[in-house]
Amino acid sequence: PDSFTDGGQFLNREQAVAQARRLVEAGAAIIDIGAESTRPGAAPVSEDEELGRLLPVLEDLRELAVPISIDTRRPGVMGAALAAGASMINDIEALTAPGALAVVVASDCGLCLMHKQGDPATMQHAPTYGDVVADVKAFLAERIAAVRDAGIALERIVADVGFGFGKTEAHNLTLLRRLAEFSDLGVPLLAGLSRKSTLGRITGRTVDDRLAASLAAALLAVQAGAKILRVHDVRETRDVLAVWDAVTNEPS
Repeated sequence: PDSFTDGGQFLNREQAVAQARRLVEAGAAIIDIGAESTRPGAAPVSEDEELGRLLPVLEDLRELAVPISIDTRRPGVMGAALAAGASMINDIEALTAPGALAVVVASDCGLCLMHKQGDPATMQHAPTYGDVVADVKAFLAERIAAVRDAGIALERIVADVGFGFGKTEAHNLTLLRRLAEFSDLGVPLLAGLSRKSTLGRITGRTVDDRLAASLAAALLAVQAGAKILRVHDVRETRDVLAVWDAVTNEPS
């Protein structure tokens, strides 16, 4: 109910399932489902509540034509979601929770390892870094190594610098400006900038009026090497990328 951009709009089972199907029709290649808000200032929910929101939706989407990613930081939720047919775990804590690695190593799911500083409830109070790019890259490199040491193939791993998760506007812009420097992590990069508050501060637009800014950020991320975009406005983002692709990739 308190997701930062669409809180409450897709809260019940029928609404969530219908939205997932709309996103696939619009061209989404992966559907990412979360049942606990992790926006700045969000309070945690219990594991039982997270599962109660998530599993009925996942049950109804078993036959969806694209893979389903589950946005969770709890090993118990990860295990239940994988058993229910999820294909990917998108973890804002990069599998640092006790037992998380053991859950995913037993599967063949994809994994997104994200950087954040602090907890959602307080992470935006006063985030500080020595060098935000070096610090974030070092964390992600360490987590990739830990996951690899657990026996997980490199091809299963995606990295996310965590725009807005314990970062100021200046930190976010530096990360976007220097996103290409993360290519030497050796895994695909996921970028999630859609409708975020940094875009609101730059443009002065409210969260439901940040389409143009989100499209600009998405294009910049792809130009810097991002391979996956986590977005709310699927059709419009695909159109932007189609034009960019047509211009940059000449037919042979």
